[in-house]
Amino acid sequence: MRNPFLHGVGGVLSADIAVPEHERELRFYSKVLTTGSTPLWQDDLTNNQGTPVIGLGERSPEYEALPLQWMPHIQVSDVAASADRTLELGGQELMHAKGDDGLSQWAVLVDPAGAAFGVIPAVDDDPDNSSHSNPIGCISWLSLVASDVSSICEFYEQVVGWSAAPADKQDGFDMRRPDGVAAAEIYPENDENEGIPSVWILSLPVGDFEESLRQVREGGGEIIKEETEAGHAVIKDPVGVYIALQDGN
Repeated sequence: MRNPFLHGVGGVLSADIAVPEHERELRFYSKVLTTGSTPLWQDDLTNNQGTPVIGLGERSPEYEALPLQWMPHIQVSDVAASADRTLELGGQELMHAKGDDGLSQWAVLVDPAGAAFGVIPAVDDDPDNSSHSNPIGCISWLSLVASDVSSICEFYEQVVGWSAAPADKQDGFDMRRPDGVAAAEIYPENDENEGIPSVWILSLPVGDFEESLRQVREGGGEIIKEETEAGHAVIKDPVGVYIALQDGN
């Protein structure tokens, strides 16, 4: 089973980014994501039930140190331990928020290959995980291209509690939560993914895949890789950020 959008350790609760040209970026994503007769996303980029899943923030001085990448927020059992382990394994810590009691609340980390991600405390109070099995406007998949797949898999095993299992294609690995559900895939650099950098690629479902691709081109973005039969495309937005679209039908 594959589903990144689940509560609990290893689940991906949300994602965000801080971008320049914020108004232009908001217009771009609003048009690209809200296609189809019953759009899966709203104009403010919450899903069609009003739940905030992705956040598009302005690149203020506070966030200038963050890379221009969509960063998934992965749930972990201990934020401080994940941050410490990241540094021990050759990664970086960009931000680390703590409460008045000194306890870690969240952190922004970077793996040894340069992919940024957030860690947050695990949320275990979802009464009905099955409600997220339909593409109502949730992150449908995560993928990462790596030059050294085995070491990057080991990094995430130790930092967020995933376990690696061989995937169905491209000599990649599914990264599974402790309950066995796959939350992401890490696969090697090759000719099939040429031009895709080593950053976390979020796949977001859309209501009208072809119309969304048209809006990408019209809005100043670029289609990097398109898999027509699979209804999947990796795109680059107007400021150079990579993300993927998935046919939600």
